[in-house]
Amino acid sequence: MANTSIDRETLRELADEGNKAALDRLADLANEVGDLEELSELLDEGSMHAGFLLTRHAVATGDLRELQRISDAGFSYRLRGS
Repeated sequence: MANTSIDRETLRELADEGNKAALDRLADLANEVGDLEELSELLDEGSMHAGFLLTRHAVATGDLRELQRISDAGFSYRLRGS
């Protein structure tokens, strides 16, 4: 089994250097374990992928306050046909 803490640390370092792919991978990892707080932090750091994942979760749970917070953070997602 791979050591995910080292992978996470490396991804964090790369993300801090401006690597958007690393930021997106961190969002995927946070989403896999259901860490909405980390996804929120990643959105605040500029991860549009984290915004997409948070939006999907907020829509699924009907959390209008979270949708507003996501929108306030600058993320907008248009559904097909919109």
